[in-house]
Parts: sequence; C-alpha cells; structure tokens
Amino acid sequence: MRHFKEFMVALFFIVGIASGAVAKTQVSKQSGGKLPDGAGVEIYTLKDEKIEARIMNYGGEILSIEVPDRAGKVEDVVLGFDDPTGYYENNHSKSASFFGPIVGRYANRIAHAKFTLDGKEYTLTKNNGDNTLHGGPNGFHNHIWTGKIIPDGVELKYLSKDGEEGYPGNLSVTVRYTLSGGALKIEYSATTDKDTVLNLTNHSYFDLSGQGKGTILAEQLKLNASRFTPVDSGLIPTGELKSVVGTPFDFLKPHAIGERINADDEQLHLGHDGYDHNFVIDGGGKGLMQAAEVHDPASGRMLEVLTTEPGVQFYTANFLDGSIKGKGGVAYPRNSAFCLETQHFPDSPNHPDFPTTVLKPGGEFHSTTIYRFSVR
Repeated sequence: MRHFKEFMVALFFIVGIASGAVAKTQVSKQSGGKLPDGAGVEIYTLKDEKIEARIMNYGGEILSIEVPDRAGKVEDVVLGFDDPTGYYENNHSKSASFFGPIVGRYANRIAHAKFTLDGKEYTLTKNNGDNTLHGGPNGFHNHIWTGKIIPDGVELKYLSKDGEEGYPGNLSVTVRYTLSGGALKIEYSATTDKDTVLNLTNHSYFDLSGQGKGTILAEQLKLNASRFTPVDSGLIPTGELKSVVGTPFDFLKPHAIGERINADDEQLHLGHDGYDHNFVIDGGGKGLMQAAEVHDPASGRMLEVLTTEPGVQFYTANFLDGSIKGKGGVAYPRNSAFCLETQHFPDSPNHPDFPTTVLKPGGEFHSTTIYRFSVR
C-alpha cells in the first residue's frame, strides 16, 4: 500500500506538470537493484526546466546532476559510478573517496578519534590514520535511508543509534533534496535524546566541464572567505583563523583553481600538494548566504553555493590518482574534480573557540545548502 501511494504521488506530480497545475519539478522513483549485501536500493529522479538530479537512498548519494552548457549541450557534472555497486564497493574500501553521499555523524576530521562532552571522553572509530574522518567507516554514507517523494524532491530519514561509531545519543536525521529553477537545495534537520556532536554535509565531486573530462584546474573559483583554518600534518586544524591575504588561499576575487595550486606553500604541501582546507565564510552561520562561485570558461557553466553553515571545505581531489574507474569506465586522476563541502569546522569538539557543534535533547539541528547552476 505504501509503495502504491508513493507511485500515485509521483504520478500526480508528473501529470500536474503537463497540465500546469503544480510545481515545475518532476519527481519519480525507480528501483536501483540490489547492493552486494542484498539490500534493495531506490533512485529518485528530480527534473525541472533547467537541470536533472538523481538521488539514491543508499548513503543519500547524489548520483548525477545534468546541466546544459552555453550551447545547450547537457552533461553530467558529478563524478561517481555507473551503478550502486560501484558506490558500495568504494564506500567499503579502506580508502573510501565519498562520491556524493550525506556525510555524518561528523563531517571532516576529529583528532585522535576522541572528544570530551559533559566531562566524558568518547572514543570514535579511526579510519584516517590516528583520526576519524566523515563519521567513520560505517558512517551515514554506508547506510540505507528511508525515502519518500515530497513536493519538488525526496525526503530521506535515518536513525543513528546511540553508540554508532562511538557517538552518543539516538540521533534522528532528516535530509530533504528539492529542485527548482536550476537549484538543488539540501535541507538537514536532526534531533537527539542525549547530548552529542553533529556536523552534516554532502560530499559531491564536481567538474563543470563534465565529469571525466580531465582536470578542474582552469575553472575559476571565488570564495567569500577572508580566513581559513590552517592544518597540521594530519589535516587537523591548529586552532588559528588565518587571513587568506597574500597567500594562495585568497579567492576573494576569482582565480583559476590551478593558478597557485603548485606554489611552494606549507599549507598546500600539508594538503597533499593541493587544497583540502576549511574556509571561514564571511558572516557565515547567520543565515543563508553565498559561500562560493565556480565558473568554467570552456562550457560557460556556473555553480553558486549558498549555505547557512559557517564554513566550507574546498578540496581539489588531491588523493585521487587514476586508480578509480568511474562512470563509463573513465579513470579519475588527481584534480579531476573539486568539492565544496558546507560545514562546521573540522575537529570543533576539540576546539572550544570554534562554532559549537553540540546538539542537546529538546533542541533541533537545522542547516540548508543550495547548489545553484546557471550559464554565463
């Protein structure tokens, strides 16, 4: 009965589009087959008059975003795999690359896989040397979420149980993907029954020239961030909020991503000879505002990132080395994409001066990020 109702909702949206009676976004659900562990997968397709996005309930993955260039040619601008098995195998590997999932319970790194909350020390699962990364090896990216069609998109739910990967509290998480006017909106919300820490993001890899085309070094980036958080050799913030002025991290005006990526700069070297750093959004955390713009001169495609989060991790795929074969069997080399992961700062639970990531019972976490596509 539930599946019939969801089918009717999808049909109502599509028929409504044809008649002009409802929103312009078409939403449908398809079977994605089964993962190697036997779990069934659902794929949701969101399509408006400008772009099309596909979302999978395994990990909440953004499978694809198809965007036209200035000549009207449509291409997929998100790296990934041809089928759900590819995501499953990568997510279960020791060097998971996180191609497009919802990341949690804590996005980015926590030093030594430990933090103290309410006087109690919590030990997390290590999966990045001595640290924990993106919620641990069995984080949100590695679970089936419960999905349903909503107006203009899909709603995904997941219950992260007390003690999962070492985190306290039963955490109820809802993530909504909606599409309208060429913009993919991601809305996160969560509640807990015990004091916990929380940092959610999406980890999509973008190439505005089209996935698998080469590198993103010629694409132009603007970041509304006057400061960034320098890191140590483990990519853990030192605690300093450093000015970008006079450094290769100054993207206050547009620069080609590759213009200074090979500079002899200690922070670039620590980032595996590239960018893998959290930027402090000017005025961030005080409402929805622009964090970044990226423009591909060759195709004309543009991506604008807006968020309510205080930071954004800019990553230039420095750890990809061509060994991963993605969509169409194409190898993904170093710098074949960029990530703009809207977030609270890495290792915030161990830095009291950083914006807090503590969520308490009776409170509710809310966060919004928008990826808006256009052509110039």
